[in-house]
Amino acid sequence: MGDRTHEYHDRVTGADYATARAMVDDYIARFSATVSAAAGATIAFAPLDEDGFSCVTRGSATVGINVLEKEDVLLFLARIMTVPDERREELYRRLLELNYTATSEGAFAVDRETETISLRALRSLCGLDYEEFESMLHTMAVVADEWDDELMAEFGGH
Repeated sequence: MGDRTHEYHDRVTGADYATARAMVDDYIARFSATVSAAAGATIAFAPLDEDGFSCVTRGSATVGINVLEKEDVLLFLARIMTVPDERREELYRRLLELNYTATSEGAFAVDRETETISLRALRSLCGLDYEEFESMLHTMAVVADEWDDELMAEFGGH
């Protein structure tokens, strides 16, 4: 691979990161500080583990933060519910309708193998700045927290 210097750069602070993982770890630490200041208490979110994963919980929703370095992608993933046996077509239509405007940067998706509905957002790691990371993470947490309980109440599942 060529010279990757400055591929991961925060335009606001001017910080350069040697790897995407280092950049996202810094962003997670900054997000922890922001949330702690707003809450008036220390809230620390874990840095990425060896597989490039961490998570943030808000209400009933947990948003996974996944750094897929080979693909140069940041994936936010929040499990919503399992696909129920009944009313699937109605549920799928509802999810598509919600994807139109209610999910902001996220979109509902179905994992065929596990029969799981998740809210997900993808973004290239290159050019990602902290403000975008924070906005995407916050939006995913709010949307997932809003819709997980409502969809389960409406359609069943767990």
